[in-house]
Amino acid sequence: MTPIPDFDHLPLPAVSHRIRALDLAQLDELMEHEQAHGNRLPVLEVMRSRRRELEQGATPSGGDQGDVHPETGGTSHGSPVDPSSAAEPGPPDRHGLRQVTWGG
Repeated sequence: MTPIPDFDHLPLPAVSHRIRALDLAQLDELMEHEQAHGNRLPVLEVMRSRRRELEQGATPSGGDQGDVHPETGGTSHGSPVDPSSAAEPGPPDRHGLRQVTWGG
């Protein structure tokens, strides 16, 4: 079991956020788990970077490990993405290029 719930299914932004709450021993445990299971290079790079920060005196941030939603990488405090609020597409470009006007 890892120090972070559902770690194997987290996207990179969520991993980056959640590992900030871990101490060096927990991070090492998680790195070993990742190397043995997913071995995702971007995840390992983020973890190595955080490990260097901890070695240089950074402290774990604390926080609720269950507060990040793995499907979005965001926290429960952010706003959800909703296709109904997306901007309407503009008119097609003329001849493949938008006309640019210069003030002068």
